[in-house]
Amino acid sequence: MDLDVKWQTLAELSTRDLHDVLRLRQLIFIVEQNCAFVDADGLDIEAIHGLGRSETGELVAVARLLPPGCKYPIPSIGRVAVAKHARSCGFGRSMVDQALSQARRRFPNSQIHIDAQAYLERFYASFGFVRVGEPFDEDGIPHIAMRWISPG
Repeated sequence: MDLDVKWQTLAELSTRDLHDVLRLRQLIFIVEQNCAFVDADGLDIEAIHGLGRSETGELVAVARLLPPGCKYPIPSIGRVAVAKHARSCGFGRSMVDQALSQARRRFPNSQIHIDAQAYLERFYASFGFVRVGEPFDEDGIPHIAMRWISPG
């Protein structure tokens, strides 16, 4: 199955798309992971949102790209999520790959930061991310800071 990803600012999202993004993120990060936190953290306003749709047009994957200075001095990728029923289709890998491409296009020659859930360290390492620092707790879930460094 292919994943069609469109990247848009908050202002470019339709109200339906915004609803669908927030719903998918809340289903995964709050309900599925049983983690009470404020998903609408104010960073969506500056973010470039990746909306991944399946061949049927259903929103099945999301990610957000934060510009340098928004949360970290360098660009960062976060809120990567794939709908439960769409996992094992390669959509997570496709979403991260496209987020990296988008970051490299918009912010050439920049390192890229991600705060990954600790159990996903090998997944992100497969894209070239390396751990920086010690594991930390975010909202009751173990995380690690990782960086992607441009090879050129």
